[in-house]
Amino acid sequence: MQTILIALAAYLLGSISFAVVVSKAMGLPDPHGYGSKNPGATNVLRSGSKPAAALTLVGDTGKGALAVVLAALYTGESTILGYDAPIAGAMALLGHLYPLFHGFKGGKGVATAVGVLLALHWLLGVGTFATFAIILAFFRIVSLASIVAALFAVFWSAFLFQLAPVTPAVAAIALLVIWRHRENILRIARGTEPRLGQKKTVS
Repeated sequence: MQTILIALAAYLLGSISFAVVVSKAMGLPDPHGYGSKNPGATNVLRSGSKPAAALTLVGDTGKGALAVVLAALYTGESTILGYDAPIAGAMALLGHLYPLFHGFKGGKGVATAVGVLLALHWLLGVGTFATFAIILAFFRIVSLASIVAALFAVFWSAFLFQLAPVTPAVAAIALLVIWRHRENILRIARGTEPRLGQKKTVS
């Protein structure tokens, strides 16, 4: 029962869309209505407001980390060897992807996933973010960097912690992120996925 309650609470926390909340607070358009129509920091940046995008990034990253930290503090379990904290992280990401409070129309989950991974273990988060940054620097395609980083998150977890309970949770997180990027994968294959700094076109 405890695990179920923690998972539910984490999902509700993840369901808070900071892209929507920040945009509304700053008098900006709903991020569902322009660009990629994705409520995330990258799309909020297309509104022209860097502060709004930064706040969205911090909020989405923070809620993922907070879900893990609160679960670990409440249960007293390790974030690596316990079950509740990794489950809370995965559920917070699920809430971001399919938020109860915003018609189940969520973001791609990259920032939230990074927050979760950093809270599970800083080496896991840093390794995954470094992978993201390297791929982004070479190809300048955010979605490609996100997909590759998600795959490498599983590698880093298995390398660092073997088959500890955290690794299956990281695998679930990676699958969720990749699933949410399925349309981007098709555009990457067609060569129509926009690079960083380019405006998204309808495809």
